[in-house]
Amino acid sequence: MSRPLPPLNALRAFEAAARLGSISRAADELHVTHGAVSRHIRTLEEALGAPLFEREGRGIAPTAAGLRLRGAAGDAFTTLQTAWAGLRRDGRPAALVLGCPGSLLARWVIPRLERLAVALPELKLHLSAQESGFDAALPGLDAALLLGESPLPSEWQIHVLGPERIGPVLSPRHPRYAALREAPPAALLEQPLLHTASRPQAWPRWFAAHSLAPDAWRPGTGFDHLTYLLEAAAAGLGVAIAPQELVQADLDSGRLIAPWGFAATGGEWALCTLRGNDDPRIRALAGWLRHELGGSGD
Repeated sequence: MSRPLPPLNALRAFEAAARLGSISRAADELHVTHGAVSRHIRTLEEALGAPLFEREGRGIAPTAAGLRLRGAAGDAFTTLQTAWAGLRRDGRPAALVLGCPGSLLARWVIPRLERLAVALPELKLHLSAQESGFDAALPGLDAALLLGESPLPSEWQIHVLGPERIGPVLSPRHPRYAALREAPPAALLEQPLLHTASRPQAWPRWFAAHSLAPDAWRPGTGFDHLTYLLEAAAAGLGVAIAPQELVQADLDSGRLIAPWGFAATGGEWALCTLRGNDDPRIRALAGWLRHELGGSGD
């Protein structure tokens, strides 16, 4: 059995005109002409056998029949709009929420997002900067990308991406640039060295990797975040220490140099999630990250 309904395009034009109190504004909203809206309304009035609007000053106002139809049409379109939005939302996979330190996000992840979109076009990410470390339960996150040192929380499943390599960097603006760039690593023991509170073992581990006394270094200015540390180094305020991948763009541009190279000191790049999380998107992301870093194997 058929269910007779008014023409939907005409009903849509009527509802917009009734809601906005103007045929011109309805035409603008629907991206059609004033005449098209008028014709749609006339079609409904002819089918109904009664007027739906009456003139009110320079505008229009619904008649009694128009008011009834406006209420029914408004409710119907709202219901359709809500249902359609829900269906579209349900049809899309939720974004994978990835947390990482702000400096890592800004200096390494964001510059690679275009390549990631090409390699994994179905993966939708929501990136969350984490400046105060990671809770073992990873609240609000699906995974965490970090540069860390063992032990990591036992609750985590770890996808190892590759070794971290760290090294000292300085700017051509450093007052002792000419002398330091030719000096051996031991010369840094005589310099006040820039450092971060988040990685207090970075300098001692680097000195130990070069067979130098790890506790003999002189702390200079400290910073909360690596980004500020590197900006201070770029301004010539001292020698900083950082992971190679996070300063590679500065090295390529000549903004910083690394005369003493980089060394693996036990840290790792890792993509971490809670144990039992078998989301295939995380494994796919781990594979892509590993490729970007030149690593292999979990």
